[in-house]
Amino acid sequence: MGIKKLKPTTPGQRNKIIGTFSEITATVPEKSLVFGKRKSGGRNSEGHRTMRQIGGGHKRKFRFIDFKRNKDGVPATVKTIEYDPNRSARIALLFYADGEKAYIIAPNGLEINQTVMSGNEASPEIGNALPLAKIPMGTLVHNIELRPGQGAKMVRSAGAFAQIVSREGSYAIIKMPSGETRKVLVACKATIGSVGNSDHALEKSGKAGRSRWFGRRPRVRGVVMNPVDHPMGGGEGRASGGHPRSRKGLYAKGLKTRAPKKQSSQYIIEKRKK
Repeated sequence: MGIKKLKPTTPGQRNKIIGTFSEITATVPEKSLVFGKRKSGGRNSEGHRTMRQIGGGHKRKFRFIDFKRNKDGVPATVKTIEYDPNRSARIALLFYADGEKAYIIAPNGLEINQTVMSGNEASPEIGNALPLAKIPMGTLVHNIELRPGQGAKMVRSAGAFAQIVSREGSYAIIKMPSGETRKVLVACKATIGSVGNSDHALEKSGKAGRSRWFGRRPRVRGVVMNPVDHPMGGGEGRASGGHPRSRKGLYAKGLKTRAPKKQSSQYIIEKRKK
């Protein structure tokens, strides 16, 4: 892990900060765990463009990630740490003792040839997946399920981690990366450790062309448009545009969009930081 700042030999290199890829041990993915991924260009099944600023980009293959970790009691050996173009974190290829192969999100500190396991009998060590009932208080975790057996839904991006604060009956109290404190059933699984590639947040693209490789097209600000194109457009000179709004007129930057009577609000003890 780590980042490198390139010498300013060209305008594009001047501000570029990228990962070193020093932890990557394989360049070709496991063939049985990938399939081709088609690009939508931001268009739906009828061909209408429903998302702007999407298109182009390098061709990708989708890697199947095992978010369920349901092979309980079967040890697995870490064979490779690989790059995944579909997510910010690195992925690790596991070879199970019974011959099966699977990809998981690579946590910080996971090493090649290390043995990992899931289930009630697994020890609370990096890379192991356990029910929240079996994980000691204060442990840093990631890949947390919301419902038992559903598969991990929370804390999956690079550098993210949550912390188990306490347990109350059938619920564990978890402090999320956003600062939110919420209840999760103790039967739900989580993986020990924090997600790897924690320096991802320090990376800088350096040039517009690199954004195009990721499939991101140029984004035009609303304040430089005409009034017919955007609510914040128009005005003499460089007008600020008034209250921030979306292209469709919905307030941005401060408008609460969460449903006030949402069913899952009962599990939130403390809201996320503003």
